[in-house]
Amino acid sequence: MTARSLVDRAGTALGLIVVAGVFGALIGPQFFSPGNLELMARQTAIVSMAAIGMTMAIVSGGIDLSVGSIIALATVVIALLLRMEVHPVLAALGAVAAGAACGLVNGVLITQLRVVPFIVTLGTMLIIRGVAKGLAEERRIEAPVTWLNDLLRVPRGGALLPSGIWLVIGLALLVAGLLRYTRFGRHVFAIGSNERMARLCGVAITRTKIVVYVLTAMFAGLAGVLQFSKLSVGDPTVAVGLELDVIAAVIIGGGSLLGGRGTVAGTLIGAAIMTVIQIGCSQHGLANWVQQIVTGIIIVAAVALDRMRTSGGE
Repeated sequence: MTARSLVDRAGTALGLIVVAGVFGALIGPQFFSPGNLELMARQTAIVSMAAIGMTMAIVSGGIDLSVGSIIALATVVIALLLRMEVHPVLAALGAVAAGAACGLVNGVLITQLRVVPFIVTLGTMLIIRGVAKGLAEERRIEAPVTWLNDLLRVPRGGALLPSGIWLVIGLALLVAGLLRYTRFGRHVFAIGSNERMARLCGVAITRTKIVVYVLTAMFAGLAGVLQFSKLSVGDPTVAVGLELDVIAAVIIGGGSLLGGRGTVAGTLIGAAIMTVIQIGCSQHGLANWVQQIVTGIIIVAAVALDRMRTSGGE
């Protein structure tokens, strides 16, 4: 870990403490009550799961705007499979597989058409959302109650955290190790830092990018599993705009839209900041339009922060 990355991460953690402290002072002790902390943990888990995958995409110099639509598609797939009396594990795997298929399409289009990821994933965002609405016939799909509904609920007399949050933590450690200690991780950073140089060094650019987008979409599918656990229904209209929260979490956590930078730990802290601000604004009684303005300001500030970091390194 470089001194600069340590400073960035410490600054992000300090930002989380300050933001939580501000809302704690505005709202009162109930902001830190067990029930409210559980609410924030559930929402953070969904954003974090998708943001873990987005970290890989942004580190590689790309972006994926379709993750919100993939999350919605995943909830629909799970609900449909459960109604067909498919085992919950297979239903969850079906959602992840649907995400992987979307990621494969993204990766192939980006690498073969040589179109910037922003444009490709902007198009697939609409396509995937349309597919989700078509499968659900533009309505919510009720599904039988299974243990999937309890992934984000604290078990009685069991572990301190819901199993879904343990899943996020475990996968975060896995991806952090993947990026830091494997050849694949080094190739992802190399592509994001200087794709032309990485190509000259023998990095398989096309294959690596496709794998990155498949993994990014798979994590969005897993976020969809957690979203289904929260809603208990398949909803093709859910997670609209969530991709902006996910991207902002990565940037706030030290990632760069120009590629070559980003950490999973920073991303998780960034996701927590986004969730604390949104829930804090809601509980403080701010109108929805004010919350949207605040969220927009945060996203613009995150991009400005990314620019300042990049300029400072030149």
